[in-house]
Amino acid sequence: MTTMLAVSGLHHRYAGDDGPHTAVRDLTFTVETGRLACIVGPSGCGKSTLLRCISGLVRPTGGAVSLHGDPVDGVPDDLAVVFQDYSRSLFPWLSVRQNVEFPLRWRPMSRAERRRRAEEALEWVNLGGVGAKYPWQLSGGMQQRVSIARALARRPALLLMDEPFASVDAQTRFELEDLLRDVQRQNGSTVLLVTHDIDESVYLGDRVLVLSRAPASIVADLTVDLPADRDQITTRESAEFVSLRAEVARLLHNPTPTPSPSPSG
Repeated sequence: MTTMLAVSGLHHRYAGDDGPHTAVRDLTFTVETGRLACIVGPSGCGKSTLLRCISGLVRPTGGAVSLHGDPVDGVPDDLAVVFQDYSRSLFPWLSVRQNVEFPLRWRPMSRAERRRRAEEALEWVNLGGVGAKYPWQLSGGMQQRVSIARALARRPALLLMDEPFASVDAQTRFELEDLLRDVQRQNGSTVLLVTHDIDESVYLGDRVLVLSRAPASIVADLTVDLPADRDQITTRESAEFVSLRAEVARLLHNPTPTPSPSPSG
């Protein structure tokens, strides 16, 4: 497998009224092409700061980030981000299809191609019949599907997701988790998802990176040895799921940061 994302010695420090605050410290890891990796950590540990540094929205104070071998300096064209707050990420005055098309307007493609891409992405997230509606006419779960479709329409090399299902109810969350795994596998997408939900990280991920409390350091990099085909009931009841979930919980409860490993899949 080839490396899609490489993070090396990353750290970031904010200036504050009471002195500098270190949000992340010496993070080193990789994500291989076509894999879904989850980052789980306590609230406020620096997970969102890490994603902002990876996406180029924030320039880290140290270390390096590269996307398919190219240093990240600014927001890469072939990277997309899905945020937790779908209500703020969608434009209420644009139709669903226009929202999905929006980031494609600055790409060298015809209006017909933009529409085709948008409709294809909406089909991927099972919203093929709602392109003419407006976001406010949809449920919260459907709005988050629109956000995911908008990201996928760009055909990103890397999809970053910042607690994307935290604002929906439990049943909708399960549906969106299964949707993400299906779409990711069908398209061979590379995904890095941040969450504070232990069960979600184990259910979704091929790997789980466990972070310490702030400033974030890597506590463990765990391989998820579960079948590719997963089910919200049988998978969560399996001995392998229960064991890994307990391991992640123990690491979060009593995190002892280990030295960051050399980049590996």
